[in-house]
Amino acid sequence: MLNVAKPSEAAQRVRDACRSGKLTGPTAGMAMGCAQANLVILPKANAYDFLLFCQRNPKPCPLLDVTDVGSATPTAAVCHPDSKADLRTDLPRYCLYRDGKLVDDSLTDLKAVWRDDFVCFLLGCSFSFEEALLNAGLGVRHLDDHDGDDNKQDDSSCKNVPMYRTNVQCRSAGEFHGPLVV
Repeated sequence: MLNVAKPSEAAQRVRDACRSGKLTGPTAGMAMGCAQANLVILPKANAYDFLLFCQRNPKPCPLLDVTDVGSATPTAAVCHPDSKADLRTDLPRYCLYRDGKLVDDSLTDLKAVWRDDFVCFLLGCSFSFEEALLNAGLGVRHLDDHDGDDNKQDDSSCKNVPMYRTNVQCRSAGEFHGPLVV
């Protein structure tokens, strides 16, 4: 009999691997059956405008959760209540932007840069529906090209999904604007 973990257990294993530094690459194909998310963290002063941007652009920015100010813990609606998820440590890698410019793309945790006025936004990710595509017999190229070793320190064989910047503009909100990316 195939031993399949419950989705919440699979998700916790991925978070634990990130937290320990064992996983630093894309999480495509991991924690099947779970919603995966992209993370945006902003100071409270910018949070309302970003929330409005997500509300005005629900297809490119499907909002799954917003934390309380200063909290790095997703709500129970997104994570299992016993998950002990910490958005400062439970992702494989973080990109730090200041004034719209990338300043570091190699952070494996955010403890040193965390501020009490941060608000976390979890946005839906295409990784969430990979299992449905596979179950329908459709190939998922970035998974098909993956060598399957999820225990690598930096799994460069696991490609991220292709993304394309269109000439269609999202609806702006405050300082947030830009083209639709698919």
